[in-house]
Amino acid sequence: MTEAAHAGTIDDLDRRVIAALQLNGRAPWSAVARWVGSSETTAQRRYTTLRERGLLRVTGTLELDRTEGGSSMMVRAQARPGRGLEAAARFSESPDVRFVAVVTGSADLVVDFVARDNDDMMRMLFTDLPATDLITSTEVVPVIRPFTSAAMWDTGLLPPEAAAELRPASASPDRIDRDRAPQALTPLEQEIAAALREDGRTQVSVLARRLDRAESSVGRAMDRLISRGVLQFRTLVDPALLGFDAEFMVWLSIEPGQLDAAGRQLARHPGTKFLGATTGRFNLIGHMVLPRRADLYPYTSEVIGALPGLIGSDVTLHLATMKYSWYRMGRLTTAA
Repeated sequence: MTEAAHAGTIDDLDRRVIAALQLNGRAPWSAVARWVGSSETTAQRRYTTLRERGLLRVTGTLELDRTEGGSSMMVRAQARPGRGLEAAARFSESPDVRFVAVVTGSADLVVDFVARDNDDMMRMLFTDLPATDLITSTEVVPVIRPFTSAAMWDTGLLPPEAAAELRPASASPDRIDRDRAPQALTPLEQEIAAALREDGRTQVSVLARRLDRAESSVGRAMDRLISRGVLQFRTLVDPALLGFDAEFMVWLSIEPGQLDAAGRQLARHPGTKFLGATTGRFNLIGHMVLPRRADLYPYTSEVIGALPGLIGSDVTLHLATMKYSWYRMGRLTTAA
């Protein structure tokens, strides 16, 4: 369990507020209150308290494959005996890293680097790789297409009708044209995305004043980003606080002709937070959660085993998530 889970307990109302914001990080408090069974004032106060305690953050995130902002490289690393936590802390300090987990299994660490281009990728992996003195081996798994992202995850703590009302239609993965060439962001869009990364619930009027822009221009630019599937809103929280004690990654080898079918099938599983097609000996990887570690046994046979074209699989169980979507877990009030 991570530092955040030890920071204190939360109750069922807190969990429902988090679940509503996971469906839509910018949902109006009137809609959140209706689905969580509280007043607007209470729902907003619960959110503020959770954020001040460092247990929750709503952040705006850019879909990398929809912009020219770079690409994701998942790195599986083996650490020297007894040096895994130190290596994870070193990776977490890097501005090129948006996710770090200490895991058990065939790897010690999973690190997500974001590279702008091939030169950037070479620099990260061969020149500026953090913690090289603590690492014995690495395996790079570039992500080439996402099937679903963490912003699309539904905790299942609210009824399906809540997702239908709260979640914008433009947020559906099926609405995003993955084959369309990435589009560079305008200077205004870049400024908006940077501000919303700090606080995804910042009001348009506040953004406009901060950026010294017209409110109408900021509102239209934000709407364009959202409707194009470029900008999404993610609610960062330790899954253990929501009752998911098993957090893990699956690394799958699928027959190429069955990759799309397997990816779509696994993306529909309620425990799938992220799933992407990749290159290398694993061509499908996912970040998953389940209520209990004991649930991994039926999951392995009934979910992974049922995938079409499955050749081989590996599971790395999270011991601690150190950094998530650019923020240190347990210190979500402070940007990394």
